[in-house]
Amino acid sequence: MALKVSVAQRRGRLVERQLLGAPVATVGEVVSAIVAFHATDPVTVYLSAWARSRCAVADMDAALYEARAVVRMLGMRRTVFVVPAGLAGVVQAACTDDVAKRVRRQLEKNLASGGVGDGDAAGWLRSVEDGVLQALAARGGGASGAQLSADEPRLRTQLVYAQDKSYGGAANITSRVLVLMAAEGRMIRGHRRGGWSSGQFEWFLPEAWLHHSEDVASPEAGITAGLNAGLSANIDAGAARAELARQWLQAFGPALAKDLQWWAGWTGAQTKAALAALPVVEVDLDGETGIALTDDLEFPVGAPPVAALLPGLDPTPMGWQAREWYLGPHASTLFDRTGNIGPTVWWEGRVVGGWAQRPSGEVVYRLLEDIGADGAAAVTAEASALEAWLGAARVTPRFRTPLERELSV
Repeated sequence: MALKVSVAQRRGRLVERQLLGAPVATVGEVVSAIVAFHATDPVTVYLSAWARSRCAVADMDAALYEARAVVRMLGMRRTVFVVPAGLAGVVQAACTDDVAKRVRRQLEKNLASGGVGDGDAAGWLRSVEDGVLQALAARGGGASGAQLSADEPRLRTQLVYAQDKSYGGAANITSRVLVLMAAEGRMIRGHRRGGWSSGQFEWFLPEAWLHHSEDVASPEAGITAGLNAGLSANIDAGAARAELARQWLQAFGPALAKDLQWWAGWTGAQTKAALAALPVVEVDLDGETGIALTDDLEFPVGAPPVAALLPGLDPTPMGWQAREWYLGPHASTLFDRTGNIGPTVWWEGRVVGGWAQRPSGEVVYRLLEDIGADGAAAVTAEASALEAWLGAARVTPRFRTPLERELSV
């Protein structure tokens, strides 16, 4: 008979493993515990780290750009994440290599349709990429997309998209080529250009960005030197998926197999093989069959009285596909039309409301259910702490939701 894990126990595990209780010491510890931070919206990275460690912007910057203990990369579901540097090669082999193949096929198809490359779009694209790598190596450091397109003018080649749509038109291929090269592990997003909410970054060769760290440069991390060496050069894809699944189960389990499949962006066969390579056991999750690591079956009785304000796209609410056990009936209020969650208020391991920052800097929230006087007081204290931390900074989620828009006025 499968071990039964109640919703209360899952919520208690969520608070514990997602670090919504007592803050931990360092940014590196936070990211490692959660496996990966969503970074499509640059603000998410900083606010997600603050919620779990009370770190300053400078602390996250130091981890990203000085110690380089964490790396920004395309990963699961073709989404940009910040991951521990030592896990970058695993993510590359487990997820990003497959993403890169699809990205390359689509770009080659679009180039061919646009008449680029004189009948050999694939060869033309490879030649452009070689030129980019040579330009980046010649610079001896980082470069923006604009600088690289000045060095390699073919990056300014234009393709026409959605010509019959109001939003259509011609656009340079610069970002598509650079994103493809990064997806193949041949470039890395380095220093940000602008403030901490900026989505613009300099591009670096992996060996130039990561060379200083022996741990990151080890074969186990999948980092190898050379212009043509990808981040996953020495890692078997199947072994990488198993390791990523193990780490995900440690942070997000017990869970449904479909949760892992959705989170990683894998096929059903890839998910099944990854789990088959691990010591796992089936558990009963409120009548559904879930998966847990066999050596990780101790659960708290329930969730502690802990409040948290998490940003849009935070890795916790985006960690599972089946969300009813912690989200309740609040999806339509807190998600946008394409499945991106906005800023959320948490109490006792579940979503109970949403929050926003007004132009004045005030952090405001709305509770969507009654959590009692103690819960409301804890949420108010958390909102005050976040407002004080933000200070003069103003943050607007890249993907806006109905409640966030309403509250931010």
